[in-house]
Amino acid sequence: MKGKACLLSIVMVLLCVCFVVMPEALAANAKFDLNNLSDMSDYDPNNPIVPTGDVIKIALVASFSGPAASAGESYYAAAAWAVHDINKRGGITVDGKKKKIHLIKANHESKPDITKKVCERMILQEKVDILMGTNGSNNMRVINQVAEKYKVIAMNFIALSDELMDAANFSRYAFMACFSTGQIGRAAAYHYGQLRKKETKFYVLCQDYLFGHSLAKGFIEGLKEYYPGAKIVGEDYHKLFLTDFAPYLTKIKASGAEAIYTGDWNPDAMNLLKQARQMGIKLPIIHLFIEDPDALKEVGVEGSSGLMKVAQLAQPSSALKNVLYVKFLNAWNKQWKTWKKPYDALIYKWPVGANVGMTAQATYWLLSVIERAGSTDPEKMIKVWEDDSYEMANGQVIRMRACDHKAYQDLAIVEYVPPKEQSYPWYTECAFDGPVSFVPADKVMPWMDPLSERCKK
Repeated sequence: MKGKACLLSIVMVLLCVCFVVMPEALAANAKFDLNNLSDMSDYDPNNPIVPTGDVIKIALVASFSGPAASAGESYYAAAAWAVHDINKRGGITVDGKKKKIHLIKANHESKPDITKKVCERMILQEKVDILMGTNGSNNMRVINQVAEKYKVIAMNFIALSDELMDAANFSRYAFMACFSTGQIGRAAAYHYGQLRKKETKFYVLCQDYLFGHSLAKGFIEGLKEYYPGAKIVGEDYHKLFLTDFAPYLTKIKASGAEAIYTGDWNPDAMNLLKQARQMGIKLPIIHLFIEDPDALKEVGVEGSSGLMKVAQLAQPSSALKNVLYVKFLNAWNKQWKTWKKPYDALIYKWPVGANVGMTAQATYWLLSVIERAGSTDPEKMIKVWEDDSYEMANGQVIRMRACDHKAYQDLAIVEYVPPKEQSYPWYTECAFDGPVSFVPADKVMPWMDPLSERCKK
């Protein structure tokens, strides 16, 4: 009996190990099918082919005017690519009918009050099935609230604040398909404390609203966890669309900082970098959105080398050895050469980065969920998306936590290097993506609100 009991114990231990390890090893529920990429030679974001008749309508809610208009345009180019691809495959079968997708621009002007009005117009007048957005966690919160009110699905692909999905703000209809501020901060801290082990003095400079404060908190708490020997030598928050960073940069220069941590998005991100280099501050900047090559080339290869990007979508050497993935990259690049303003800018040259690359992959994930649900009915989509997993074009797997609808995955830290050292011939005018270090998902799981009744279960 003792032998049988011992054997049973061993079996139970092995089952437990399998339970812990296997989820990441298992194949994803769905994947981007590189084999079936459509002939994209007729795709032009300036001249989209708009389907008519009985279609699936998706509203892309973003800034298409004002100081952040370039953000909305970059989202559109990427999302419309995915839509064009799926439409050329014949569309998606929903409720027994094959339907194509109509992607509609919905301009919120970076203003929460306008966001509410435009979302309600999209639902009540345009009869859209799904809302997707957006730059600005304050605007994404409004999108989620409107989606909850009218019971339509809202996908968040770029607003990163953890608070968007806390107990007070959670909606069954909202899904956060991007990483979140706590993950980002902890990933950066893990990299510097557990892998790089070099810089010890950091200056935090973020935008002065929900997202900026949440992002800073993630990094500061992450350092306590993974790099207790490090020190925050300064912490500041600035208003959105700032044109003069000199007062903050003067403080940074005097602080003894060895690196700057920021989550600024454009135009703030590039203004920060350019003004820092103009003032002779050559510190590496840990960032998310300093990835516009047209702006990076203004500081040159030297000024952009050494920047460290926390990325959700990275280009590791394994992906770039995949012939089909390279074919996907080159198909995009070939079309880019035919586009006119504003899409002729260098940021559109390759489908990588947060604005272009991840927006495209998040859109493919959304369309995959609709396809597998066989419907745009919110309840059917929720059933598929909760606990879902999706393999993106570059082979990375992203998963959706069921209890609070937050995505999680291995995150990457990407170092910007000179052209000859880049992981692919990205850009000759500036430093760009080079070595990639991955932070395991279990080290940077999304923050879970202890007040969430769903997550307590």
